[in-house]
Amino acid sequence: MPHHETNPGRDFILDDFLPYQLAALSERVSGEFSACYRERFGISVPEWRVVANLSQADGPVSVREINRQVGMEKSKVSRAAARLEERGYVVKRANPADRRLIELSLSEAGRQMVRELTPLAAEYERRLLDRLGPGKEAFRAALETLLAK
Repeated sequence: MPHHETNPGRDFILDDFLPYQLAALSERVSGEFSACYRERFGISVPEWRVVANLSQADGPVSVREINRQVGMEKSKVSRAAARLEERGYVVKRANPADRRLIELSLSEAGRQMVRELTPLAAEYERRLLDRLGPGKEAFRAALETLLAK
């Protein structure tokens, strides 16, 4: 009588699967860093991603552009932007050329938040890289390879 395997995935170990490890690492790192801005400014991870993206822009940015840049659903970007606007960190306005497009920019309070968070972000990144020890350059190079389009 032939043996029928009852668990075909037993040779597959999820904890050793690179995509799973990268997703878990991303969640952990994001959660650790979010403590900095959540305590100080009361913003969530999606809100931070919107703020961080706007801080890199030379002018107003559409919700669609942020959606493309940070890979969040458009509705999630819109909700984060609405909460940031309520708190006075973001200014929303319709694009003059296309009134259907909503453009976002940081308010003065939003720019001040970024000024305060920048050194905290740099310190968090330094501590994270220090945990890698002498392998940090190789890790960075491997990340760049995986992130290259």
